[in-house]
Amino acid sequence: MTDPYTRPDLARYAPEDAKRRGRSAFERDRARVLHSAALRRLATKTQVASPGTEPEDNVQSLRTRLTHSLECAQIGRELGRSFGCDPDVVETACLSHDIGHPPFGHNGEAALDAVAAACGGFEGNAQSLRVLTRLEPKSFAPEGPPLHGRSVGLNLTRASLDASMKYPWNRDASDTGKWGVYPDDAEYAAWVREGAPAGRLCFEAQVMDWSDDVAYSVHDLEDALVAGHIDFARLADPEERRQIAVTATGLYCPDAGADELEERFAELLAEPFWPDHYDGTARSLAALKNLTSSLIGRFCLAAEDATRDAYGDRRLTRYAAELIVPRPQRLECALLKGITAHYVWISHEELRARQRELITELAGLMLAGAPLGLDPAFRADFVHAADDAGRLRAVIDQIASLTDASAVERHRILTGGV
Repeated sequence: MTDPYTRPDLARYAPEDAKRRGRSAFERDRARVLHSAALRRLATKTQVASPGTEPEDNVQSLRTRLTHSLECAQIGRELGRSFGCDPDVVETACLSHDIGHPPFGHNGEAALDAVAAACGGFEGNAQSLRVLTRLEPKSFAPEGPPLHGRSVGLNLTRASLDASMKYPWNRDASDTGKWGVYPDDAEYAAWVREGAPAGRLCFEAQVMDWSDDVAYSVHDLEDALVAGHIDFARLADPEERRQIAVTATGLYCPDAGADELEERFAELLAEPFWPDHYDGTARSLAALKNLTSSLIGRFCLAAEDATRDAYGDRRLTRYAAELIVPRPQRLECALLKGITAHYVWISHEELRARQRELITELAGLMLAGAPLGLDPAFRADFVHAADDAGRLRAVIDQIASLTDASAVERHRILTGGV
């Protein structure tokens, strides 16, 4: 079978030779992400709960942003392979999709966006691109024009970078509030998207995006149940389901009414794989695992079947197709996310407000003391920045690189805490 990935797909921003034979360019990409410090740091960044805050007697161990990324990668690799995508391209994209997320997850992201208003804002997906193409110190371009010896990050192939970009446009070009390219990184992003249809995701990026939705909707629900935030019995109450449907509509699917979501909700709860309780026993843990695997299979198979019905059995890669996810499964996925949002995010707003306040204060303190207090790489970026916006961006990059615990510790030190 002809390989659908062309020579431009294999190109790297800074040309380089392979260090050994026998590995494909995409296998090298996957290895670079797996070995990166930025990926390792996700082990102590928030997914459902901040690492280290779960109950001591919770033997199940709640997920972190790293374990979520690994599970997303497993789902994406299998789903992508079923369509004929290079599995390493999809896995690299899935491993990378959250690599730029800051301390405290989306909550920290909101705080940093406000702080970074003067330098173009902050967005986790845009930061991921920045980590991959600039901040993770793996490769440097040759001296002289056009790259002038600057860091090119992991120097991944065009295809892998394109697959990792959920929103390959800047803030000004977005009509949904979702975006993924800072002005500073526009040149590199334009290279990644060279020849791509404007505003359209490559097929591998669509597989990554759906794999992410599947992984976090299902696994965040599982973690919230294990942590005691959700009680299966409450979901049997029609009024509770109504409130969850309203939450899901507002946050995840504004094109659906609460009535439609409630109908999907009732049908989902009637499935034989849906448990009626969870009490931490081995039997209920097994039932919970059966629920998660059944939901993942349901969501992935629905997308595979619908996409194959539209495109047949040919190999689907790059811009040859659009991933089709049936509306019922999109709504069900939104409902699962809505359950977690309703019982975890909304009901814990006081804690979330404190986290945002910490990030905001930390940014002010680090900016006031810079370049002292910055790690050497970010200190150099601050010193060599051309203007105040560049200096602010260096501080934002530093804070985004921190884990939950290191953000708390730096804040404690800078505020003279004990």
